Amino acid sequence: MRVVVVETGHANMTSVCRALEVAAPRSDVTIVRGRTPEDVRSADKLVVPGQGGFAHCLAGIRSGVGDSLVEAMKKGTPYLGICLGLQALFASSEEAPGVEGLGWFSGSCQKLREEPGIKIPHMGWNRIEIEPTAHPVFRDLGPSDLWFYFVHSYHAVPEDRSIIAATATHGSTRVTAAVARDNVIATQFHPEKSQAAGQKLLGRFLAL
Repeated sequence: MRVVVVETGHANMTSVCRALEVAAPRSDVTIVRGRTPEDVRSADKLVVPGQGGFAHCLAGIRSGVGDSLVEAMKKGTPYLGICLGLQALFASSEEAPGVEGLGWFSGSCQKLREEPGIKIPHMGWNRIEIEPTAHPVFRDLGPSDLWFYFVHSYHAVPEDRSIIAATATHGSTRVTAAVARDNVIATQFHPEKSQAAGQKLLGRFLAL
């Protein structure tokens, strides 16, 4: 199985690739970095990490692989987005007015609510709550598998709330922690920074 980690120019590729290698359920799983449409089309599974700003991440995606990513998702290739790899799936973000996202899901990314005593960016460990109808990747996780590492100032607000697989609480905001529908799965948190819980989640994605 060929797992392609897509280079957007704005992600810690080494950490993501290493975490996937550790989580791989079989010896025949190959983790490779990709940056061309041909790389994307050759993938059995796609992982799209991103950190930093929405505009820079989308520029990195659209500079080479945007169309091929959408083609692959339409074809049914499993997609795992991480952080900005989640936000890029939506139509737009308040962080970058006028910059178009991939529009795979309807909705936008909005800044976390500023409140007294609440720090933005939301940075550090937080417990997620799994939705009852969540994708199988997120189901039946034990209590120790619900703590993940977040670093972000914006989060997705889907028009269709049924795609939300998990949430987290930051102040009075219910943060969209993960979304999923069919073959497209994405997390706002960083599985590659989330130790055993992150490894378990990555292993479930690779086992799909």
